[in-house]
This record gives sequence, C-alpha cells and structure tokens, in this order.
Amino acid sequence: MNVRSVVRGTNGYPPLLAAIPDPPSKLWVRGDAALEVLARPAVAIVGARACSGYGRSVARLLATEAAAAGVVVVSGLARGIDGEAHRGAVAVRGVTVAVLGCGVDRDYPAAHAELARAIVDVGGLIVSEYEPGVEPAPWRFPARNRIIAGLARATVVVEARERSGALITADFALEDGREVLAVPGEITSTLSAGTNGLLRQGGTPVTSAADVLEAVGVGPVPVGATAPDDPTAAAVLEAMAGGASTADEIARTSGLAAGPLAAALAVLELAGSVVVEEGVVRSTIAR
Repeated sequence: MNVRSVVRGTNGYPPLLAAIPDPPSKLWVRGDAALEVLARPAVAIVGARACSGYGRSVARLLATEAAAAGVVVVSGLARGIDGEAHRGAVAVRGVTVAVLGCGVDRDYPAAHAELARAIVDVGGLIVSEYEPGVEPAPWRFPARNRIIAGLARATVVVEARERSGALITADFALEDGREVLAVPGEITSTLSAGTNGLLRQGGTPVTSAADVLEAVGVGPVPVGATAPDDPTAAAVLEAMAGGASTADEIARTSGLAAGPLAAALAVLELAGSVVVEEGVVRSTIAR
C-alpha cells in the first residue's frame, strides 16, 4: 500500500484545496498516481446513501461522462450516490478521488474495499486529512465534506433529503465560491427535497452531463466508433447481437440491473458504439 503525505504550502498540495477557508495542514494520500491528479479539473458528485435506482443511474451517468472527458470525479466512497459516482468513473478507467473520514489505510465502508482498490488501480487516489490508523467516527464525516468540495471546481448533488451530508458539502462549496449544481427530482419524493431546495435557492439544474462539464470548464469527450473494454458494456453488446433492441430487452437478456445497464449504455454512447433514440438502442459497430 503506497501511502504518503503532502503538507500545505509545499509542491503537490492541491491549489484549490489550499484556497478554502480551513484547508487541512496535511493531506494523506493512498495510491500510485502522481499528486498532480489533485490539481486537475475536478467535479464533486455527492448524494444520499439510501438513494433510488434513478439516483444511482444518474450518478453513474454523470461520473462516466465527466471522467471520459478527463475530469476528475471526487466523492466520499460512501454507499449510494458516492459509490456510484466512483464506479461510473472507474467504468471508463477515468480518474476518481475518494475522500475518507478516517485514515487512508482503512477501507470504509468495508463493503467498498474492492471499489477502493479499483479506484487506485485505474490511477485514482484515496485521500484524508487523518493519519493512517485513525478510525472512522461520525463527527469526522461532516469535516471531510469540506475537502470533497475544496478539491472540486463544482459540486453536484444528485439526491438528498432535507437534512443530508450532501447538503453540508454543497454549503462548503458555496462558502468556497464554487458552483453548486443539483439534479431535479420528483416533488413528492423525500430524496429530492434537498436537491429541489438547492434549486429553489439558486443552484444550477443538471439536465445533462454537458451542464456538469460546462461548470468545470471542460468540453465534451470526442466521439469515436469503438467499443470500450468493459465487461458490462460487452454484455450489452452481446445482448444486442442476439436481437435485443430496447433497454428492457437488453436487461432481460443480459441479466443487468437498471443502474449498471444505464451506465453501460452511457459508456457505449460516449464511445460511439451505440445510439439510443426514443427507447431503441442501435449499434453503430460495423460487423
């Protein structure tokens, strides 16, 4: 396990993080990637732990498209939206940074140990202001949210209840002078109360990944007619080769759940391998 630290005021310390009102004096980093990763254009994607299927698929989609465009995806490795954001970036072998409320030698939650390893394997980093060996504690997570917001040019809240840690991250982003975006949700859903509240207060609505890329000042990924090297995407293409032409048919044939299927279709659209029009999925790969 490659663990190192970088002190504020020295080379390698993230410049955006150094600019927040209360930057950590030292940042602990796990992973082999260069510290330069922490200075690249980044977006924070956060939200509810107990999220909906829709929230999961949107978080993956936004992270997938951001990472494919070269944007670093920052989140907190928590269950729900955070985990899906990391998975979306990993799916296209993009860079993602997980900020922990404990030492970087801890995989928290334990259920995301494999995800943490995947983040590092594709060139991402696990970071924390807490030294190795520090155990997770409830009061540490609101504090780590300022680092999530501080590393990013913009923060996107996908789903959040009225009282949510994701809204704390959004508040930190606003204090830092960064843009806050929110995904609109159903007015009857408690999971959308926080995000709809942000929009009512002037947050930027997310209607597509293009809104996220614009917020961080990055253009869309160039499209090329190739199929990505991803098992889930390969399962989608295999189902389509067998005659499946809608999302429902692909799901039945491949056995993929709605969230992973939506993320795979986004990856394939970005690669120029499929086109989705009015519910019909069409392959563009020559046979």
